[in-house]
Amino acid sequence: MKIKICGLNITRDVQLCIDLKVNFLGFVFYKKSPRNINIKDINILSTYDKKDSSFVAVTVNPTDNFIKENLLGNFEYIQLHGSESNDRVSEIKKMGFKIIKAIKIKEEKDIDKYKEFTNADKILFDTPGMEKSLEFPKNLITKLPQGENYALAGSVSEDNLQNFYKLGVNFFDLSSSLESQLGYKDHLKIKSFMNKINELKN
Repeated sequence: MKIKICGLNITRDVQLCIDLKVNFLGFVFYKKSPRNINIKDINILSTYDKKDSSFVAVTVNPTDNFIKENLLGNFEYIQLHGSESNDRVSEIKKMGFKIIKAIKIKEEKDIDKYKEFTNADKILFDTPGMEKSLEFPKNLITKLPQGENYALAGSVSEDNLQNFYKLGVNFFDLSSSLESQLGYKDHLKIKSFMNKINELKN
């Protein structure tokens, strides 16, 4: 089972998530988001001993210049939430990144869109609208491909984690359910969630 926590603050949340063995730490580069990170803080990432965690830059249609100036050397993964094509995925990979491509799911026919992105390393099935905290349609979960290369986002929380896991989900992406207020991660909620993960694994 893999866990990604998205919308982290570089100076406040990173060490905790590393210590708790969160697999993927997501940092939002989207100016409209309350979780958008301060570009000036990026270099702090190089001071952390990541151990088994990977850093993910969450972006929307990033340009080559933005990637080269801000992401190279700091992130292993780039998560793409825009209109990027499979060819664009390949171009970004050649810069030295692994790619998580987000697919927005409104109805069952949307699921097959992931098959277009053969160059992506992982696929994130998400609800429409970036960071709107919508719940993923439960009737579609069993229709998703299974495995640790396919992540589920959309109101995943400690309360529904076990149900999703029983339905075959093995990669969870969380953000708002671990916050005490918009844009601020609650460390007690993160610890509690990771304890639940460890219980399920055992």
